[in-house]
Amino acid sequence: MIDSAVRRRRRALFVFFLISGLSMSSWVTRTPDVRDRLGASTGEMGLVLFGLSVGSMLGILGSGPLVSRFGPRPVIGVGTTLIVLSMLLIGLGATTSSAPAVTAGLFLFGAGAGGSEVAINVDGAEVERLTRRTVLPTLHGFFSLGTVIGAGVGIACTAASVPVPWHLAAVALICAALFAHAYRAVPAGTGGARDVPEHAGGGERGRRPVVWKDRRLLLIGGIVLTMALAEGAANDWLPLLMVDGHGIDPALGSAVYAGFAAAMAIGRFGGGFFIDRFGRAPVVRASALSAALGLAVVVFVDVPLVAGAAVFFWGLGASLGFPLALSAAGDSGPDSTARVSLVATIGYVAFLVGPPGLGFLGDHYGLRAAMTAVLVLVAVAILLAPAVGTRPATPAHRLPEQRQAPADAP
Repeated sequence: MIDSAVRRRRRALFVFFLISGLSMSSWVTRTPDVRDRLGASTGEMGLVLFGLSVGSMLGILGSGPLVSRFGPRPVIGVGTTLIVLSMLLIGLGATTSSAPAVTAGLFLFGAGAGGSEVAINVDGAEVERLTRRTVLPTLHGFFSLGTVIGAGVGIACTAASVPVPWHLAAVALICAALFAHAYRAVPAGTGGARDVPEHAGGGERGRRPVVWKDRRLLLIGGIVLTMALAEGAANDWLPLLMVDGHGIDPALGSAVYAGFAAAMAIGRFGGGFFIDRFGRAPVVRASALSAALGLAVVVFVDVPLVAGAAVFFWGLGASLGFPLALSAAGDSGPDSTARVSLVATIGYVAFLVGPPGLGFLGDHYGLRAAMTAVLVLVAVAILLAPAVGTRPATPAHRLPEQRQAPADAP
């Protein structure tokens, strides 16, 4: 049986990712209203949204060293707090028609989400190690669930003309309550540098070169990069890809994206069964094949109905690559914190950098042609799949590594 403290810790991680998805989709659905309140042009909104990119990059790049030094708990705490504050600041900026305030709010959101998500993945990999059970795909599934809930509520608030600050303030209150409840279950002092055996490298300066030179870990990072790009490309470009590339109605293009999101959620919530039954490497290979099949049909088949249906395979395939690779990184050697942080950073950088690069290619060659780059990289992931190895699926009966006291212990 799994220790009750570990069960609470696992549920808390689910809540943290739910908060991230809920808050992100909440402000995204109100972007047109925010733009109207600011009276901003498309170019000016691009500058406002640049605050999100800068904050995300700083949060992602800074999270790994902070987690290695202090452990995941304080990084998750600070990052989630920034997410809650960002909702309030974005709402305030919309109320006062202040572009700098909205930009600052998006910066806080990017820094908080980028930093906390790396830390949550690190802690999720530690929970997998303790329990010997699949956790990370379901963890990312809760992010997808949060985006669906937030988008639905946001669309309803937009239709009912609910003011942006009221909506985002309510989201901030809900997220703060969820955070306060879940944060107590995450133990302090885990996942940091103190958990690394002394023989693993003798300090932070000695560890990092070993991690960067680990060939298997770099191959796992390659899988994360390709699958994160497959997911990010759909998140940023799929509606336009279907409208401009296949000539369908914009509303139907949004419906196709909803199908992609649903496929992601199905894959992440249902993938644990297949991982425990067949192991990580076969599931990663099958996932990459599914994503490649869906992408190939979308790019090369000129029948809109068939292309739209193929998006389901794209989403199903993209759903498991990222969390499975993070799980493999945690098992790949000593100092799992640095290993998961490195691989997670590669994935989140791919989320940020890849889609704008596809936009550049799309301007010159069209979006369908640009997606061939994603297709080629996903095909490479098929060849890299053996790098994730095969973790035994049998659950542990005791937890010798779990030395910290339960959260409610004296």
